[in-house]
Amino acid sequence: MKKTIATLIAGLFATAAFAQTPAPATTPVATTAAAAKAEAKQEKQAAKAEVKETKTAAKADVKEAKADAKATKAEAKAEVKEAKAEHKAAKAEHKAAAHITVAAATPAK
Repeated sequence: MKKTIATLIAGLFATAAFAQTPAPATTPVATTAAAAKAEAKQEKQAAKAEVKETKTAAKADVKEAKADAKATKAEAKAEVKEAKAEHKAAKAEHKAAAHITVAAATPAK
């Protein structure tokens, strides 16, 4: 009987000591989960920064394209205006030349 009681008491102490030891499997999993969360958060922030940078670059490209279009339009207007002036001058010159030719061809009275 003494032997049985001694075995039971020894078993009780052994289970009490064993129950107080932390479980090694839960600590690495918790650490891994926290690390994964932190990494995901960093990736999300990096993606947001990249999107913001891309938007800024796109806005700059649009502004540059608008400025180029405006300059091209102004240049085209100037060319059209110059061509019209040249045409008008050529028409006037032609008319003057025709007038001189007609005047020279008609005899004076």
